[in-house]
Amino acid sequence: MTNDIYGPFPGGPRAFGQTLLDALTDGQRARYEELGANLDVVERRITAACAAAGRSRDEVTLIVVTKTYPAEDSALLAGLGVTDVAENRDQDAAPKAELCANLPLEWHFVGQLQTNKVRSVVRYANRVHSVDRLRLVGSLSAAVLKSERPELGCLVQVALDKEAGGGEGRAGVAPAEVAALADAIAAAPGLRLDGVMTVAPLTGPLAGDPAGAFGRLAEISTAVRASHPAATMVSAGMSGDLEQAVAAGATHVRVGTAVLGVRSPLG
Repeated sequence: MTNDIYGPFPGGPRAFGQTLLDALTDGQRARYEELGANLDVVERRITAACAAAGRSRDEVTLIVVTKTYPAEDSALLAGLGVTDVAENRDQDAAPKAELCANLPLEWHFVGQLQTNKVRSVVRYANRVHSVDRLRLVGSLSAAVLKSERPELGCLVQVALDKEAGGGEGRAGVAPAEVAALADAIAAAPGLRLDGVMTVAPLTGPLAGDPAGAFGRLAEISTAVRASHPAATMVSAGMSGDLEQAVAAGATHVRVGTAVLGVRSPLG
């Protein structure tokens, strides 16, 4: 695969490190250095947030959200030591995952998932963060069993604005519905309940208060773990609020812009 900036796709079957660098075009090398510098900044932020919260750095996993950016960036990120990437649209994620199949990457699906995309998503996703309805649980379970793949990790997406009667049309379930959905995931063949996920709400009393929102998610996570002790994953925090998420106990932060930058993504 080629494109106007990168030239030949850098994710071929080769060792990383100096071998990868030797194979890069000038454009690829410049992007590699840019991504590396951005990763260093984000790493320092996560490390400082962990220290401030009295947590070990290894308690928090960075997931780089690569949506709208090309597979070449995913390959370069892998060369820089990134292990987890996230996508929110199957039509973008599926071809990227195929191109990067030989790379040491875990793929997280974080977008609203329609049931007609489930069979495709289970081919490459290691985890789906956006499980928000019983019908989706059934579709995911059936697709996993049919594919004979390993268990699929699933998170309940929590819409905190729905707790105050808002959030109409937003993905996610109200906090009061989390327990039932978590039970359904845990009971579904082929699925594994890994934890909970949220995005800071846009409406309601917690809008503009990421610390309060992530604190509320931590409470919900504690309640889920009371029934499902292995569901320890708390996916929260993005480029602008990762510090508050780490302070509230997030185990995974989903960072896009702070790593990939704000340049115009390739189509």
